[in-house]
Amino acid sequence: MVTRCPVWGHPDLSLNSQRLSLLLLLLLLPGPQPALGMEDDASFPHLGESSQPPPRACPPRCSCPRPDTVDCDGLDLRVFPDNITRAAQHLSLQNNQLQELPYNELSRLSGLRTLNLHNNLISSEGLPDEAFESLTQLQHIYVAHNKLSVAPQFLPRSLRVADLAANEVTEIFPLTFGEKPALRSVYLHNNQLSNAGLPPDAFRGSEAVATLSLSSNQLSYVPPSLPPSLERLHLQNNLISKVPRGALSRQTHLRELYLQHNQLTDSGLDATTFSKLHRLEYLDLSHNQLAAVPAGLPRTLAVLHLGRNRIRWVEAARLGGLRGLRYLLLQHNQLGATGLPAGALRPLRGLHTLHLYGNRLDRVPQALPRRLRALVLPHNRVAALGARDLTSTPRLAELNLAYNCLASARVHLRAFRRLRALRSLDLAGNQLTQLPSGLPAGLHTLRLQRNQLRTLEPELLAGLHQLQELSLAHNRLRVGGIGPGTWHELQALQVLDLSHNELSFVPPDLPEALEELHLQGNRIGHVGPEAFLSTPRLRALFLRANRLHMTSIAPEAFLGLLHLRVVDTTGNPEPVLVRLPPTAPRQPRAAGP
Repeated sequence: MVTRCPVWGHPDLSLNSQRLSLLLLLLLLPGPQPALGMEDDASFPHLGESSQPPPRACPPRCSCPRPDTVDCDGLDLRVFPDNITRAAQHLSLQNNQLQELPYNELSRLSGLRTLNLHNNLISSEGLPDEAFESLTQLQHIYVAHNKLSVAPQFLPRSLRVADLAANEVTEIFPLTFGEKPALRSVYLHNNQLSNAGLPPDAFRGSEAVATLSLSSNQLSYVPPSLPPSLERLHLQNNLISKVPRGALSRQTHLRELYLQHNQLTDSGLDATTFSKLHRLEYLDLSHNQLAAVPAGLPRTLAVLHLGRNRIRWVEAARLGGLRGLRYLLLQHNQLGATGLPAGALRPLRGLHTLHLYGNRLDRVPQALPRRLRALVLPHNRVAALGARDLTSTPRLAELNLAYNCLASARVHLRAFRRLRALRSLDLAGNQLTQLPSGLPAGLHTLRLQRNQLRTLEPELLAGLHQLQELSLAHNRLRVGGIGPGTWHELQALQVLDLSHNELSFVPPDLPEALEELHLQGNRIGHVGPEAFLSTPRLRALFLRANRLHMTSIAPEAFLGLLHLRVVDTTGNPEPVLVRLPPTAPRQPRAAGP
C-alpha cells in the first residue's frame, strides 16, 4: 500500500483529506452511519475494493484466450494444473507428461465440453472409474497416445466424439460407449483389442455412431452387434479371417468399409456378406488372401479395391451388377492369359479407372468398358499391341503400359488410332527401338525412358502440337540419330528429358517453349555460344555428370535466357564456370565434381 503525504496549503487536497478522515472515524463508531452523500456514488472507491476488474484465473504458463478455454498444450506438465476456472468448457492438456487425473480436480469442472489429453503418459490406474461422473456436459474426449490398458468403464452420456487410439487397450466395457445417444465418432485404432475384449452390448443405446475405427488391433473376425447407424467402418490391419454370417446385416447406412491388410480367404466370405449394404460406395479388400472376386457385391459400389490378393480369374457374373463402379483396382494379383476373359468387364458401364499392374497378362484385355478413362497395366507381360486391341476404349485419357515386353516390331501402326482423347501415354521400360507410329495428336505427356531408342525421326513426332512433356531418358540416343526438324512441331513442349543417353553436345534447334531441359549423364564436353538460341524461355538446365571442364561452357551460351534460374553442373570432372547475363533473376548453381 502506497502512503501519500498530505500537501499543505492546497485547499482542495486539504478538504478531501479531512473528509476521508471523518469517514474513517464514522466507520469505527457503533450504530447507524450518517449519510455523507457518497454512499450511492458508483465512482467512489469503497474501502477494500479495486477500481479494476479482478484478473481471470489461469494456471501458470497456460493460456486462456477466452473465458471458457484453458490451453496447457506442450508445457511438459507432470501434475494436473490447479487454478483452472470452474467456467472452463474447453481444456487442452495434450503433449505433456501427465500420468494421472486427480478426481477432486476434474470433478470441479462440471461444465467441460472438450477434454484433450492426447499424447501423455496416463495409465488406466491413473484414470479412476469415477473421473468422469461429474462431467455431465462432456462432448469431446481425446485420450489418444497414452498408456491405457483398458478403456474407462464409464464415459458421460453426453459424449459425441471419443478418441482412445494408440494406447494399449485390451478391453472396453458396456458403458464405455454404450448408452450414448449423441455419440457420432469412436476411434480405437492402434490398440491391442481382440474379439474377447469387445462386449456384445458395447454400443447398445448408441444409435447415432457414424464412424468407428478399430484398425490395427488383434481382431480375428468382424465383431457382431456393431452400431446399425455406421457410415464408415475401419477394420484394416487386423487378423480377420472371416466375416460371420449376419455380422454386417444391420449396417444398411454403411458407405465405406475398410478390410485391407487382413487374412481373409474365399471361405471367410459368402454371398450374403455384403448383401445388405445397400449404400456401400467404397470397399477395400486389398492385401488379403482372396483367390476370386467376392460374390454378392453391392450394386452401389463406386470403388472396389482388390489389389494384392491371389486372384487368378475374374468371373464376369460377380461384377455384372456393378454398373456404377468407377474404380476397379486389381493390381498385384495372379491374373494370367486367361484370368480376364474378353468382355468380363464390359458390363461395368461407368468404369473410369482400371488398375491391373503387377499381374501376368500377356495382352491388353479385350472388350473393355467404352467409357474407361484410365488403363494402368505396367509390370505385366504384354508383348504386342494389335490394330484392334484398344479400339473398345475411345475415351481413354491415360494409358500406362510401362515395363512390359513391347518391341517396336510388334506394335501395330494403327494401334493408337482410335485414342483421340488420350493425354498421357507411358511406354517406359519396354524394348522399343523406335518411336511408335500414329501417336494421338492430343497427347500432353509421352514417356519413353528406359527403352532401346537409337534414333528420333521427325515424321513420328509430327502433329504432336499439344505435347508438353517428353521423357527419352536412359536410351541410346546420339545427336547424329536425331533427325533434322525433329523438334519443329513440338510447339508446346515444356519439359524434355534426354538424360543418360550418348549425346556429345546439346542437340540443336530445341523447341522454343522449352522450360526444363535434362541432359545429365551424357557425354557432353562442350556447350557452344549458340546452344540455347532457340529456347529463350528456359528456366532449368541439368548438365551434371557429363564431361565438362572449367571453361567448357561458352561465355555467350546463356545470353538472352532471362528466365534461367537453375544450371546444375555437379559431378563433372572440374568445377564449371557459368556466366549469366546480368538481367538473370538469380545466380544458378555452378558446382564442381
